[in-house]
Amino acid sequence: MVRFGLTVVRHGETRYNKDKILQGQGVDEPLSATGFRQANAAGLFLSNVKFTHVFSSDLLRAKQTAATILGKNKFCKDLEIKYDARLRERKYGVAEGRPLTDLKAMAKAAGEQCPSFTPSGGETLDEVRERARDFFEFLCRLAVELEQKEQDMHGAASRSSGTAEEQLVFPWTNHCSETELSSGNGGTSKILDANILVVSHGAYMRNWIGYFVSDLNCTLPTNLTKSQLSSVSPNTGVSHFIIKLENGNFLKPEITCVCLNQDSHLVDVGAECVAPKVF
Repeated sequence: MVRFGLTVVRHGETRYNKDKILQGQGVDEPLSATGFRQANAAGLFLSNVKFTHVFSSDLLRAKQTAATILGKNKFCKDLEIKYDARLRERKYGVAEGRPLTDLKAMAKAAGEQCPSFTPSGGETLDEVRERARDFFEFLCRLAVELEQKEQDMHGAASRSSGTAEEQLVFPWTNHCSETELSSGNGGTSKILDANILVVSHGAYMRNWIGYFVSDLNCTLPTNLTKSQLSSVSPNTGVSHFIIKLENGNFLKPEITCVCLNQDSHLVDVGAECVAPKVF
């Protein structure tokens, strides 16, 4: 069985986030001072997690967030960040660079509601979900290949020499139930074939998680509310998943959400931690 960890983080705040202006793909804003503080806080929160791979959207706000998070890590400061266009934010077409209220007005004029409304030149939710599905299947194939290489090199009895241990229970302890952590292993650290960090964007992440839940039957934390599930992550909100692939079958993954849009690291940052739902 292949088993890997997936940590997904939204980028830090930009001035457009603060002013509620849509960025999408066409507005490539850097992080604000607050955004860098958020990214630093997320990096400290994740500093004890030994990642094996890091992927980021190729938009500047995500690239800066990923670099800042890695810079705080105790184990993998020198790990290469791989940029992938499949992780970009949803494309909003003519609404990019305009206030969020304009998108709402466009949707109302069309007799539709956000977020299902697609402005001219924008991506539909199905198109965003297809990008997310394609990228996730790529991650599953990567984990399967790593596990196969490990077995070829060392044999099943010595797998631990080349894999990452779940550096846990920190930092996930306070954000999930005991059943989500124990998994019948007596509380000992479990072996992961890969431990992957992904930095992306709010609307994209919500769509990706929606795919996990509706299409792949992801197991959710017992205390998660419908409102939390439908909300966009706050800037640098952290979600963590454990993915199991029986017999290397990446088309039928078993996904457990350990925490969703966790933002306790932002308590002392001084930024708004609640994101609107409509992006």
